[in-house]
Amino acid sequence: MKTSATTNMCQSCGMPIHHLSDFGTNKDDTITTEYCHFCYLQGKFVDHGISLEEKIEKNIDIAHKTGMTREEATILAHETLPTLKRWKGMKPVE
Repeated sequence: MKTSATTNMCQSCGMPIHHLSDFGTNKDDTITTEYCHFCYLQGKFVDHGISLEEKIEKNIDIAHKTGMTREEATILAHETLPTLKRWKGMKPVE
């Protein structure tokens, strides 16, 4: 099953969710449509306790390793993550 990347984006890391297998799971093993399987499994955040700043750095590193320039990754992470449900209202420490 395919989903629309414009409507399905992980609300923790910003990853577009294209396939049913990309979604995370709730405590009862049902699919959550808000988070990806890298961020949320069995009703818990995989990286529980991580700060917004740490998550931004983690995303920058992952994007850079997959071919994005560090500058592009930094801009994308700083523009995207603070707008997501998990981080809404938080501001990264500059």
